[in-house]
Amino acid sequence: MTYAAPLNDMLFILEDLCGLEEIAKLPGLEDATPDMVAAILGEAGKFAGEVLAPLNRIGDEKGLGFVDGAVTTPEGWRDAYLTLVEMGWNSPTASPEHGGLGLPAAVNACIQEMFDGANTAFQLCPMLTQGAIEAIEGYATDALKETYLPNLVTGVWTGTMNLTEPQAGSDLAAIRSRAVPEGDHYLVSGQKIFITYGEHDMAENIIHLVLARLPDAPAGVKGISLFVVPKFLVNADGTIGARNDVRCVSIEHKLGIHASPTCTLSFGDTGGAVGYLVGEPNQGLRYMFAMMNMARLGVGLQGIGIAERAGQIAAAYAAERKQGAAPGIEGSAAIIEHPDVRRMLGLIRARTQAARILAYRAAAALDHAGRSTDPEVAARHQRRVDLLIPVVKGWSTEMSILAASLGVQVHGGMGYIEETGAAQHLRDARITTIYEGTTGIQALDLVGRKIQRDNGAALGELAEDMRGSLAALEGDLGGDLDWGAMRGMVAEATGIVESAADWLVSQGANDGAATQAAATSVLELFGVCLGAWAHADAAAAAARRLAAGETGSHLGAALRLADFYRTQVFPQAQGLAASAMQGARSVLALSREDLGVPA
Repeated sequence: MTYAAPLNDMLFILEDLCGLEEIAKLPGLEDATPDMVAAILGEAGKFAGEVLAPLNRIGDEKGLGFVDGAVTTPEGWRDAYLTLVEMGWNSPTASPEHGGLGLPAAVNACIQEMFDGANTAFQLCPMLTQGAIEAIEGYATDALKETYLPNLVTGVWTGTMNLTEPQAGSDLAAIRSRAVPEGDHYLVSGQKIFITYGEHDMAENIIHLVLARLPDAPAGVKGISLFVVPKFLVNADGTIGARNDVRCVSIEHKLGIHASPTCTLSFGDTGGAVGYLVGEPNQGLRYMFAMMNMARLGVGLQGIGIAERAGQIAAAYAAERKQGAAPGIEGSAAIIEHPDVRRMLGLIRARTQAARILAYRAAAALDHAGRSTDPEVAARHQRRVDLLIPVVKGWSTEMSILAASLGVQVHGGMGYIEETGAAQHLRDARITTIYEGTTGIQALDLVGRKIQRDNGAALGELAEDMRGSLAALEGDLGGDLDWGAMRGMVAEATGIVESAADWLVSQGANDGAATQAAATSVLELFGVCLGAWAHADAAAAAARRLAAGETGSHLGAALRLADFYRTQVFPQAQGLAASAMQGARSVLALSREDLGVPA
């Protein structure tokens, strides 16, 4: 079960659909030339395929050891992590000042996708460390940065995000963990659950970012502060000190990602865990959302990586497995020749590619938002990031479950047998729609915070860019494609998105329940429509390259996958629009008894 990084697709998307040349003009990113990026991604692809991918099955089968509060990762895990650290892959976007590679977020999106596709359970650790770096770099004092960033960036230490408590899942207003001031620090107490890589044996220290309440904090989410709580205290000279008052009391036994420790952490059992306030009191939720946005983009990339790997395994199996007769083939045919198998593989490929383009575009917008010297340009790109993140997280992860399920289906009965590896991807994919905010939460975020709050302004900017793509689709661009139909798809997608946004804005002030009932359909609708835009742009860019004499199988594939998406995926948009804008009432009309709750 090998993994081959889709490098040609990645470079094509970065250069032609994400504006890599413009990204390389941003301050601090001047070295991100196409040749340099190609070399970096090539090395990352080798690491993914040669080091991480072989460990994926081992981790799934062996799982974790847990004795007396200590977690041991599977054989080969720690060595792979040390190699990752040595090669500088732990935090590619972090500043070189702290030991990072200083790469664009768009390039890092490719790296994360590769590592996720090769071994999702492993990559969760660096992903969360990157989020911790973002939070500390953005909001902590210089002293905290100097103490923690260098070792987090290099990966000598890892980071975690501690939000959830037994009584407070997505409802962070219900957090009870406390932080009492004592001298230059705080004593943190409470319990956090579902903490990914909260305990492990791959790094010498684990830096927990913990949400907790100060004694005089106001109620609700406005009274939450953020604290750095290390597993081991750090001495003044930077060396590791005494063990802090934080313990892993259990790890979860999960459906998938078996080699990723999901921990219950107890803080302050013997007096209080030493913690340090990040930023201002009672602003912790705002700070944590910097980490959360990175994590949500990262989880979206997990979905894309898993879908890519599931598709590769299914296609390889379909090319080898012979079964029955197929049109135009004499004798027993490989099942890839059967039209329905091609349909399933096409759905995996087309949806994965659409999600990939959207995710990379969100990451490219992050680069411009964080580095543009023009405040208005930076603000516009930040609005784009905010708008796309819930779609990337929600739509890409739901897509990954569909892709992994189709991968099992392509295998037939063998897909249900663990030895083929197809089932693992379905099990691993299932969590991606849940953690870092369920699909429903992403949908509410998209509808409420990202569309209704600004009366659809950011969505209007996106629709303007979608209309801008229509000009590039004029005429016959070659490639034996119906360009008029392709242009019609983008025009229709733009209109549907705008109509949905107008409906949400008009309904929002008067009927919040209806828009909440429609939210998940809206998110799926936006994914399908933005995916249409992405494929059309990819087809036009590929046609231009082919017309210029360039060759490459990925260019022809871009044309055919766009046409496949137009006929096999985009038609769902009309049904989703009707479900969203006309079906909310039927959701709200269901009684508890209708849903199976006894009277």
